[in-house]
Amino acid sequence: MSGETSAPGASPRAPRPATQKSSGTVTKKGDRGAKEKPAAVLPPVGEEEPKNPEEYQCTGVLEIDFAELCTLSGYTDFPKVVPRPRPHPTFFPSASMSEKPTQEDQRLSGSCSLNSVESKYVFFRPTIQVELDQEDKAVKEIYIRGWKVEERILGIFSKCLPSLSQLQAINLWKVGLTDKTLTTFIALLPLCSSTLRKVSLEGNPLPEQSYHKLMALDSTIAHLSLRNNNIDDHGAQLLGQALSTLHSCNRTLVSLNLGFNHIGDEGAGYLADGLRLNRSLLWLSLAHNRIQDKGALKLAEVLRPFELTHTEVVERRRLLLEKGPLERMRSPSSSRHGESKSDREKSQAIGASSVALVDKADKVQTMKTPKGLGKKKEKSGEVVKKDEKSGSAQSPVQGTPKKEDSTKAGKGKVTIPEQKPTKGKGPKTGSREKRSILLESELVTEAMEMVNPLLEPVEHRDGKVFMPGNKVLLHLNLLRNRITEVGLEGFLSTVQYQAQFSKAKSASKGPVGLLWLSLAKNCFSPQCPTYIMIQELMLPRDPISKAKSREEEAMASST
Repeated sequence: MSGETSAPGASPRAPRPATQKSSGTVTKKGDRGAKEKPAAVLPPVGEEEPKNPEEYQCTGVLEIDFAELCTLSGYTDFPKVVPRPRPHPTFFPSASMSEKPTQEDQRLSGSCSLNSVESKYVFFRPTIQVELDQEDKAVKEIYIRGWKVEERILGIFSKCLPSLSQLQAINLWKVGLTDKTLTTFIALLPLCSSTLRKVSLEGNPLPEQSYHKLMALDSTIAHLSLRNNNIDDHGAQLLGQALSTLHSCNRTLVSLNLGFNHIGDEGAGYLADGLRLNRSLLWLSLAHNRIQDKGALKLAEVLRPFELTHTEVVERRRLLLEKGPLERMRSPSSSRHGESKSDREKSQAIGASSVALVDKADKVQTMKTPKGLGKKKEKSGEVVKKDEKSGSAQSPVQGTPKKEDSTKAGKGKVTIPEQKPTKGKGPKTGSREKRSILLESELVTEAMEMVNPLLEPVEHRDGKVFMPGNKVLLHLNLLRNRITEVGLEGFLSTVQYQAQFSKAKSASKGPVGLLWLSLAKNCFSPQCPTYIMIQELMLPRDPISKAKSREEEAMASST
């Protein structure tokens, strides 16, 4: 019994340690669980880290901001921001270098070669090179070359680049851009400083060839380089349409480099169509492409008087009809009603001897012609066209003709809202009146577009309308294409016309056409008579050759 009693007595004791052990294990597990709970919470904390870059305030120092934003975004192996390396100064060996090198020199040269090898590897390591201002060390230009720029890098750029107040240029060379990353890159450009005017995307071929997005109407890019991007005729078509169409025109792009691409005759024709109504592009390079005579003739054609198409003539008439009512609304009621009848009679008398234009537009335009202007042009015997009366002979690069019209109208009876109306042939308008006239004209020009090139003065021949051609383009590079003497003939006639035009317009201001034309290394002999004539005509127009001749004259006079 005692053993039985002891067994039951032991039996209840036996589970107690077990229960205690189990309870002990439970508590230990609980402790472990409690200790592991923070570890389980860590992933959400890690997910919250990318929110920190939004709260980070950029200092304007790209090296610090970029590294900090990359670290906060969980990006560990990120490229460093380094100053752009400068070329070494020219090394001139001294006379002592001809002596045999000593053992120390040999050891030194061995260490230098090792350093040079290491420096080469460092050169190919992904970096963000920056060009700094010499005075305040602010970043002026950014160079990225030879490594793929992904979405997250562009996202970090969108946070740190806007703080660079003096950023002027971004250069991306072989960075593996895609259509998606290009769209992201274009979206961050408006966030940057207004000083950013130059973008270079070279060695970044895109199957979609969507480079024209960089030339949108709201773009502020003035200098664009798209070399080595395998741009073909389709890409050139998109770029030509971005330069200008019948209803839109890029007004900010000044230089466009399309060298080392695959543009042929068809693509050159599309770019020539873009130059028909573009009046902002000054510099165009098509070097190292596949342009032959057909494309060269199309490019030469738009640089001298060319015939307007039917759709362009129709659009011109529509613009002229729209322009008349806007100017009537701007002009004062007294001069409009008091002088419209006599002015209409004078303008009809002048129009009888001038080239016949659109009748409806003439009626609209004559409503606003001042008295003295009609008499002046009758006496001088000039051919008065409706475009000249409206002041549309002014180039859109120089400004709108609204200011010219308002200043001319200021000589007659003009009622300015801010001041009393002038009477008769009183004294010249003072500075305050001029300011108010300019202010008034600026308000009008803000409400409407800049002057369309279709409103430039035209010439009528054999029932056809001819525009004077694009004289704003100053630099055209067609080096190393496939142009023969046939294409040269087209450029010869263009250069001859522009040279004659510039002589006639030497006293007045305004664009005069090409100052530099490169046709070398094409499919013709350098001794070709046509090519020699083009060079002779272009030499006095080249500003560099002019500067050299002036320097030579100064040196000769000083000696």
